[in-house]
Amino acid sequence: MKVKEVADLVGISVRTLHHYNEIGLLIPEETTESGYRIYSDDNLETLQQILFFKELGFPLKKIKEIINSPSFDREEALSMHRKMLLERRSRLDRMIETVEKTMKHMKGEIKMSNNEKFAGFDFSHNPYEQEARERWGKEAVDKANQKVGSMSKNEKKNLEERFNGIYQKLAAIRHTAPDSQEAQEGIKEWFEFLNLMGSYSLEAFKGLGQMYVDDERFTKNIDQFGKGLAQFMCDAMAVFADENKR
Repeated sequence: MKVKEVADLVGISVRTLHHYNEIGLLIPEETTESGYRIYSDDNLETLQQILFFKELGFPLKKIKEIINSPSFDREEALSMHRKMLLERRSRLDRMIETVEKTMKHMKGEIKMSNNEKFAGFDFSHNPYEQEARERWGKEAVDKANQKVGSMSKNEKKNLEERFNGIYQKLAAIRHTAPDSQEAQEGIKEWFEFLNLMGSYSLEAFKGLGQMYVDDERFTKNIDQFGKGLAQFMCDAMAVFADENKR
């Protein structure tokens, strides 16, 4: 299957598959003389594994390490996926039950205890921060957190207003070409904003953009400003990183 056929079959972008190829996560079985990437059935089985691991919150770097390990056993991995998904389903079932009880509580049909009101919730870790730590290192994330933590209330408010302003500006031009001057000026402002908070190399900036479309948590939050914004930012950030390396 060609890359577009695989993308349509799975429901992911062609750019995502290209990225998997670039980082050595999923290399097509062959490339034709015309430059077409051809994916085999084995490639599709590997892609299924990648997406299972992604669904469970594993970062791409860790997925690559797992599936390339000589000790990797696909059947064992599927068994693990099943177990983890069942655990997730159990937690979601508890949350659904909490929602239903809360609705009855609001109508006066039952009385809920404080413990019952929060059954199923789990905020024991921040998935965004955890993934950032694994991808770019603990020091950069800690530095950004420390900087925000030392800000005054007004400074934090101004920071939030600038953040929203940049996203609104990018959302307004998300239907333009990612390599257009307007898009690149907007994405440059985003790059400069991020580097006020931490230290992002061009490569890390490009990787962050890819995460916007690889990770549905990022996509969902970003697309609140405008559907398709995450993909637009991903493409524009890749262009910005590649152009400024020269």
